[in-house]
Amino acid sequence: MTGLPGMRGGSLENSGAVKAKRSMAGLSLRNIKKVYDNKVTAVHDFNMEIADKEFIVFVGPSGCGKSTTLRMVAGLEEISGGELYIDGRLVNDVAPKDRDIAMVFQNYALYPHMTVYENMAFALKLRKTPKHEIDKKVREAAEILGITEYLNRKPKALSGGQRQRVAIGRAIVREPKVFLMDEPLSNLDAKLRNQMRAEIIKLRQRINTTFIYVTHDQTEAMTLGDRIVIMKDGLIQQIGTPQEVFNHPANLFVAGFIGSPQMNIFDAELKKDKAGKYTVVVNGVTLELSPEKQEEFTEKEIPAQPVKLGIRPEHITLCSKNTEAPHIKATVDVSEMMGSSIHLHVNADGKDVVLVLQTVDLPAEYRMGFTYGDEIYFTFNTNLIHLFNVETTNNLI
Repeated sequence: MTGLPGMRGGSLENSGAVKAKRSMAGLSLRNIKKVYDNKVTAVHDFNMEIADKEFIVFVGPSGCGKSTTLRMVAGLEEISGGELYIDGRLVNDVAPKDRDIAMVFQNYALYPHMTVYENMAFALKLRKTPKHEIDKKVREAAEILGITEYLNRKPKALSGGQRQRVAIGRAIVREPKVFLMDEPLSNLDAKLRNQMRAEIIKLRQRINTTFIYVTHDQTEAMTLGDRIVIMKDGLIQQIGTPQEVFNHPANLFVAGFIGSPQMNIFDAELKKDKAGKYTVVVNGVTLELSPEKQEEFTEKEIPAQPVKLGIRPEHITLCSKNTEAPHIKATVDVSEMMGSSIHLHVNADGKDVVLVLQTVDLPAEYRMGFTYGDEIYFTFNTNLIHLFNVETTNNLI
């Protein structure tokens, strides 16, 4: 990756900022539970093994338990049940300062009466680190984060993005085994958020530690994480790489949460003929499943049943009214020009459907765009559809 705004030359790997030898810093969360005094369970049986130097993202809507789980790892919330190991050591009852973790908060949590330099140096001073070593570490971290010129300023004189860099720098100089970040970019505007996201990717490549990052933004989760933990109502819905959760969502919640615009969901009927061939009926149209899907469904002996059919907006294609292939009729409601693509909102037999169409691939008659009420026809590759059980909402395969 080439240099990014705010990231100056040099590498933390070769600097005093991370020169100290590190032991392995894997985490093990075993049946972790959080129950509050009012008997409300915020986190249910959270189980996960996190490898040394892995970048893990907890993602989900507000109130899903992701920040509570992070705070239990940090020691800021008491663990109601289960066991938490950091570097092979049981830390349930270990004070936050003794867990060798550093946390970056959503609101930066900087000391307003201290300069940037003093904020970054504070934890090292508490450790009685020699002054010359503190100075070296603070200046090296400031150089890499592009905040050297602000070292003598107070936080109130900085922008939101600059304050966030200070908060990250304060964590870096401590050389933590585990780096925790709780929605660190949510207070920034969209442009700065994109820039800071790129800087965190660059930073991760430069410092040798384990990251756990919390966000409600699925774009952040997809671009940052080695693996993503998708949560809802205190329960893990799916753990996987960004591609795994995008290509094979475990249930309807994950299907709707990951991807923007979100996946289209139709009521449909999965059928199986006497020869064992599967078809799916949606909007009165019968589609034959792809050979790959046929093989998977046959192997798992999936029975015929009502289903929810999911298809991503990017995987829907326009077709001609006269095509012999099965297709669905719709009328245009809204056309959003996004530059290289058009987000087309249509009505298909009373169902709102979103299509993402690349402008370079549009048929000649639509090159000038779409207007309200236009009649269109679309189809999709059945290898790209997802079928979910109506009752459990789980993916059938």
